[in-house]
Amino acid sequence: MTQQQIVLEQKDLRVDRGGVQILDIPSFCLYENEFVSLIGPNGAGKSTLLLSLMGLMQRRSGTLRYKGEEIRTEADFLQLRRKMAMVLQEPLLFDSTIYDNVASGLKFRGMGRDEIRSRVMTYLERFNLADMAQRSARKLSGGEARRVSLARAFAVEPELIFFDEPFANLDPPTRQALTEDMDRIIREKGISAVLVTHDQSEALRMSDRIVVMNSGRLVQEGTPAAVMNHPVNEFVANFVGMETILEGEVISNHEQQVAVAVCGQEVDTVGDAEPGDHVYCCIRPENVSVSTSFPKEKTSVRNLFPGTITEISSMGPFLKLRLDCDFQLTSYVTRESFTELALYEGRPVFASFKATSVHIIRRRAG
Repeated sequence: MTQQQIVLEQKDLRVDRGGVQILDIPSFCLYENEFVSLIGPNGAGKSTLLLSLMGLMQRRSGTLRYKGEEIRTEADFLQLRRKMAMVLQEPLLFDSTIYDNVASGLKFRGMGRDEIRSRVMTYLERFNLADMAQRSARKLSGGEARRVSLARAFAVEPELIFFDEPFANLDPPTRQALTEDMDRIIREKGISAVLVTHDQSEALRMSDRIVVMNSGRLVQEGTPAAVMNHPVNEFVANFVGMETILEGEVISNHEQQVAVAVCGQEVDTVGDAEPGDHVYCCIRPENVSVSTSFPKEKTSVRNLFPGTITEISSMGPFLKLRLDCDFQLTSYVTRESFTELALYEGRPVFASFKATSVHIIRRRAG
């Protein structure tokens, strides 16, 4: 990523609303051919940052640069916005045909009729809308309307594209198909993209980089694997699905093999914490295995604890187990494994996880 050109750079951004600061972003960069997802709770400032990057949000301070050149005047912003497209949660289609909706951005840019037709038909076909070109946009299903909105955005062939929850409230198959089509075109065309989403699986699947926001600030950014498996603090750990977060104290560290005392037991992990450090041990539920008998054969698993299933809940193709091992653990098991092991609430089990599956975060004093 460091060898790629910075396409859009926002520095020292501060945005107020009603006298209250809602964004404080020292720096945000978007690189060429990069797909970035913004995630965070409601009210974190994700959509406000998106609008600020497009020059559509009044700011108290901040500079915006496009390929190194500062965007200063309204004319500069207008020229920049001609290189951008945006897709919102609500399609906001015109009361006209699908064809005319997809053509609208091209007409605004003053393109010729033949070029418009060629471009529109190309993207209608890409989003499986060609046979519906003359249908009224007011008579579309939610999924069809989203396809039109995407085709309209891609038809202008932008250098940068911004998405604000574009697939919210769609059924899973439609959502999956649309994200696959969108991602394919972005990669083919080399477009730089920013997506605001609450769907972490979506962010994981498509992103080169994930940015976690909270209270108008950037809390953590990095590759999907880094953010999901190595959160920088308890907030990020909770938000990205580290369902087991255990408080403990480091009791030893031998060549980064760290032992942590948790509720009178020892959890083994890997890291650079020192004896006496107060830490959180964070474990993803998919990394916790459950068995009904003590392993007879030697195993490389460093953490093995007897426990009891206290709660079972459905997670689609998985079942979530709450385990009491003198501390609380969460595990995901497939429905097949659940049946084979004959699991039920109250059943004694053994929970295990590797030392490398435990991510430790130093706890703040106080």
